[in-house]
This record gives sequence, C-alpha cells and structure tokens, in this order.
Amino acid sequence: MFGLGTTELLLILLIVILLFGAGKLPQLGAGLAKGIKNFRRTMHEDESSGAGSGPKTDKPDSD
Repeated sequence: MFGLGTTELLLILLIVILLFGAGKLPQLGAGLAKGIKNFRRTMHEDESSGAGSGPKTDKPDSD
C-alpha cells in the first residue's frame, strides 16, 4: 500500500493523534466517512444520468 510499512503507519497515526487529540478523532472519522459516502453517491448519480459524457457533436476535433 503505497510502500508504507507498519512503522510508517503508526508514526502517521501518532502524529494525527497529537494534532487533533484523541477526543476529536471520532468526529474526524465520521466527517470523512460522510464525505466519502457523498462522493460515491454523486458519482453513481452522474453515471446513471449520463452526465460527464460530454456533448455529442458531428464535428471532428481540429488541431
């Protein structure tokens, strides 16, 4: 996973705990989870509605 070992992950976790505090971590995790859910829901809605496919034109691209 991105070349990160156990030691590096524990160090990152320790830094996050020091920056945000142990009491703030559940709120931070919940906010992150909501953001990911919202992103996935939006991506699913865009795929099903055909958004992002761009306008259909008969003209070829000119360079």
